[in-house]
Amino acid sequence: MKIVVSASSRNPVCPWQVQLDQHVVSFRSEAEARAFVATLETRLQAPHPLMRDAWPANAGSAARH
Repeated sequence: MKIVVSASSRNPVCPWQVQLDQHVVSFRSEAEARAFVATLETRLQAPHPLMRDAWPANAGSAARH
């Protein structure tokens, strides 16, 4: 995921933006934008164990989606 913090003149109330690939989130300050990015990166880098016991062994992939 590409994450970019930038100043923007589109919205004077929220002049800072974080772009997440094609999605944009606006913030009132650079500090808020950078705090959001720090939290997001921490969550993205956190281990995400799969719950193997959550699905029966004989269930096909269609049952999981």
